[in-house]
Amino acid sequence: MARNPKLKTEAFVKWFRSATPYIHRWGGATFVIAFGGEVLEDGEFQQLTHDINVLVSLEVRVVLVHGTRPQIEKQMREHGVTPRYVANRRVTDDKALSCVKEANGIVRVEMEALLSMELANSPMWGADIRVSSGNFVTAKPVGVVNGVDFQHTGEVRKIDAEGIRRRLDDDEVVLISPLGFSPTGDVFNCTLEDVATSTAIALGADKLIFLTETAGALDAKGKLISELTVREASELTASNNLPEDVQVYLPCAIKACSQGVKRSHLISRHVDGALLIELFTHHGIGTMVVPESPEHIRVATLEDVPGIVQILEPLEQQGVLVKREREALERDIGRFFVIESEGNILGCAALYHFPDRQTAELAALAVNPFYRDGGRGERLLAHAEAKARATGLKSIFVLSTRTTHWFLERGFVETDPGWLPERKQALYNYDRRSKVFVKEI
Repeated sequence: MARNPKLKTEAFVKWFRSATPYIHRWGGATFVIAFGGEVLEDGEFQQLTHDINVLVSLEVRVVLVHGTRPQIEKQMREHGVTPRYVANRRVTDDKALSCVKEANGIVRVEMEALLSMELANSPMWGADIRVSSGNFVTAKPVGVVNGVDFQHTGEVRKIDAEGIRRRLDDDEVVLISPLGFSPTGDVFNCTLEDVATSTAIALGADKLIFLTETAGALDAKGKLISELTVREASELTASNNLPEDVQVYLPCAIKACSQGVKRSHLISRHVDGALLIELFTHHGIGTMVVPESPEHIRVATLEDVPGIVQILEPLEQQGVLVKREREALERDIGRFFVIESEGNILGCAALYHFPDRQTAELAALAVNPFYRDGGRGERLLAHAEAKARATGLKSIFVLSTRTTHWFLERGFVETDPGWLPERKQALYNYDRRSKVFVKEI
């Protein structure tokens, strides 16, 4: 089949315009991006550098925290050292520590080299990424746990947030290895997740992003959960029915969002461009954890008209909703209310009062297709019912041709068009043959 350049161009323009709010929002933001050594081992880091370059070009302050487990295992095999784990944590003796140091040095050099690329005819052309590393992590020994001496295995005691900020202020990408240092000059092998979470909290980061083996957190039916509040995520972790990597990273996301990080994300490392999809599209690609739901319902304003049009137009073209001219929408904007999340309009509805009949029409109830599984339609309906009830009305009604069962399932009863208030009857389109549903409130 021949390609249609015009359709591809239109799709690109549409996407780029839809990404603009995020481009504005993330400039100057601080992101901590954490990933295992598998990303470098499997040759995925070069693609990741392309996305990091996009972030840097948009003036995002980027901190990278890498893991080294596969590289450490390789060094241990080459040196004849047997790995030892207790409760999935490495016991780091003197020989293992030597392998840890060597692996981290190799990984850091390779990553710095890839971040320094400026090849022509590549996404890195014109890139000027300066990378900074340092002793930003102060650690302490894990010690003896249940009779096991973990020796040089450590956990974070303190992050030099001010030192990291100075590097970020100089427009540098900060690269942090999972190593910690003590005031006595000792070196400790820390976990990627501990260092990344502690760094994000210390910086008050806008985002903590983990690149994971799986797509993210899944519900009981195996469907990806795109958003969780801290409370919901905590309940999910208690179920113990999660992939191994999510069991590790989801508690870290919860901890970060509970201690000042604005958002945490779990996204698959196996999808090329997953970082950009998660950050610059409405629907994202992984699981986002938030301190509390950022969504709220409010009265619409004229500034919301473009967002409302974007939601209504496809449904109008399909014949699900009656066509509304933009001028009419602007005139009636005070009758509309919207679900908003961080400047994005996720859904809308309007309420037209008929006080002489003590009823109101619920119209233009619609939700962005990417957000239709989250109960937002029900929330808009409940809000409309509460508003109508607060003004002394006894019922609400809707006219529908394609979503009749949705309203029936929510307590509406079908009635004859003759039931409609006179003003509404005069506007009733008998060619469209919309069904009338009423709900007492």
